[in-house]
Amino acid sequence: MSGDEPELVLERQGAVVVARLNRPDARNALTPALLDALGAAAAEAESDPDVRVLVVTGTGERAFCAGMDLRAFAGGADMSGTGMDAYNRLIGGELTIPVVGAAQATAVGGGLELLLGCDVIVASSEARFGFPEVKRGLFPAGGGTFIGTRVPVSIALELTLTGELIDATRAYELGLVNAVAPPGDVIATALAFATRIAENAPLGLAAVKELVRLGVSDAGGWRARLDYWREVVFASEDAQEGAAAFMERRPPVWRGR
Repeated sequence: MSGDEPELVLERQGAVVVARLNRPDARNALTPALLDALGAAAAEAESDPDVRVLVVTGTGERAFCAGMDLRAFAGGADMSGTGMDAYNRLIGGELTIPVVGAAQATAVGGGLELLLGCDVIVASSEARFGFPEVKRGLFPAGGGTFIGTRVPVSIALELTLTGELIDATRAYELGLVNAVAPPGDVIATALAFATRIAENAPLGLAAVKELVRLGVSDAGGWRARLDYWREVVFASEDAQEGAAAFMERRPPVWRGR
């Protein structure tokens, strides 16, 4: 990659925005500038009523993301960029729009933490996944310890305590990823997921995304938000449109309200 190329490349495909980490020579490792750019892109996608889904992927066949670029963070990096809040919400699964991860290669450390913030994950058959931090005297401090909400606790502890990597087949068997595809088909498979998701009602998508995640992490919060979303969604114009479109045997036209 030449020095003139951006660290993050954005592409719009209908109602889907594709954000591609673009540091292949550094295994798409995350710099402060890249974190800020990805967060800003996520916030913009979230605020655009014409965007229904965000897809996050990487450049090259070496890695989806190798985690944090420690050289870039050495010496006290500036983490006050305007996109950092949105990035933190992205990796916490808190964006209001669905996010599809397209791991075209291996994801470790902060790269796997980024994937865990995605709602649906498509993995290359050649990819591997893990948290090697304990092998370096560290631990996955950017949300990786929430992996127990995605896989059984025993597996979460195995991965974080041993620091060993698992292949795509095992990741699929464990439910860590939703689909495994040949390396050349990962993006197409992820876009197919994104397109199917984008066909659905925006308010309903926002409701189920938040409620499903709360259901496995905060039962009390889930109940309160269930009441909120029931009132908002069932009284919405989109709920009326969904019923009308079904009765009239036509595709619905969603307005997000």
